[in-house]
Amino acid sequence: MSAMVGIMVGALLIRAFVAVGLGDIAEPVSGAYDQVSYDALAQRVLQGHGFSFPSPWYPFTMADQPTAHWSFLYTLYVAAVYGLFGHHPLVARLIQAIFSVLICWLIYRIGRRLFGEWVGLAAAALAALYGYLIFFSAALMTQTYYILFLLLALALALDIANGSAAGTLDRRALLIRWLALGAVLGIGALFRQTLLLFTLLLFAWLWWVGRSSRSNIDNSRIEELPKRTLSPLLGMLMALLVVAAFILPWTIRNYLVYQDFLLLNSNSGFWFYSSNHPNQGTNFNPNYVAPIPENLVGLPEPAIDRALLGQALNFIVHDPMRFILLTLNRTKDYFWIFPSEQSSLVSNLGRVFSFTLYLPFMLYGLVLSRQHWRECSLLYLYPVFDTTLCLVSWAAPRYRLPSDAIMMVFAGLAVVNVAKRLDIPRKMLQYLAPGVRTD
Repeated sequence: MSAMVGIMVGALLIRAFVAVGLGDIAEPVSGAYDQVSYDALAQRVLQGHGFSFPSPWYPFTMADQPTAHWSFLYTLYVAAVYGLFGHHPLVARLIQAIFSVLICWLIYRIGRRLFGEWVGLAAAALAALYGYLIFFSAALMTQTYYILFLLLALALALDIANGSAAGTLDRRALLIRWLALGAVLGIGALFRQTLLLFTLLLFAWLWWVGRSSRSNIDNSRIEELPKRTLSPLLGMLMALLVVAAFILPWTIRNYLVYQDFLLLNSNSGFWFYSSNHPNQGTNFNPNYVAPIPENLVGLPEPAIDRALLGQALNFIVHDPMRFILLTLNRTKDYFWIFPSEQSSLVSNLGRVFSFTLYLPFMLYGLVLSRQHWRECSLLYLYPVFDTTLCLVSWAAPRYRLPSDAIMMVFAGLAVVNVAKRLDIPRKMLQYLAPGVRTD
């Protein structure tokens, strides 16, 4: 545990240093342009103007008109910090940096559960030093809190699956975890609504694990299970009710504002439309902003969102081959490895000393984990889901970051395996304590 405390303290110091470096102003930074929008929205909320901008804003929000395009919860977080401490983005960065350290702890917890203490520690240490995680812990964007609640959801799901299978959790303990899972998923969706789609896959995984576990238990034990455990179907229902409790207030807000249905945010239609616009051709440009059709300008955001989604689907139906080629081309932006002239020196260094350096360990760890594929299947599921979603819509390294955080577990597994193969633990012990026997 002392090693984990040291890792978390080191991670915090690094992240605080970067937060101070980004400063007490929210300005456009490569890969983090959205922080300007969240800063402006938070100030408007505090001024009593609600979720709106003082001037026409990306991508289709008119001046002084309500918007649902951006995360409501993250905007409220920044507004709360400004309300307590004044307009100081640095304070919001530092508070976020503190919470980001919990990502390292959750990665440690998941890695330890699946592969043991050393893998958990190695995965946490790798996450503490991962350039992208460090940078976005200080950027005023949703990544840090979304990843935090995603990892919490995965950890709770593993607890539920293992507790149900082994019968180590009674009905009350399982109910608490199901309710907590619903709360975590609901909060996470308020940072990024695509988590709602993954929620369906997560519940399907829990159902599959529960069915598989029951098939491996003899009939006498199956008869005992209902007395001491909780039905997965009931657990899912309770969790979904909790998720709905977090989402419904914003759905009601949207209806009152727009007199139209919008579940949460009005950004999915634009992402799909702009990323698959014919002007993209077959060479994806992540900086391209597709023009909003004139007949949609000035309409309420729910109507714009639906119309753009419909047009995007029409683009695909009318030219499916272009969509396939464009999707394949997006891999270069999603799995961006090499330095680029269009990036700043800091961005290039951050890329090389994070994904580029870690990728071989991530892949090797995946290969090693195949012997425990059933236990690791949940960790496979999210990266496959998120990668697919990004490749058919918007591909950029920052959207890959939640998957990168999960992949730290496999990178940690690889590092420990390589260390054992090179006999590094024994050699280090001999160096540090020459008189101690290592046989």
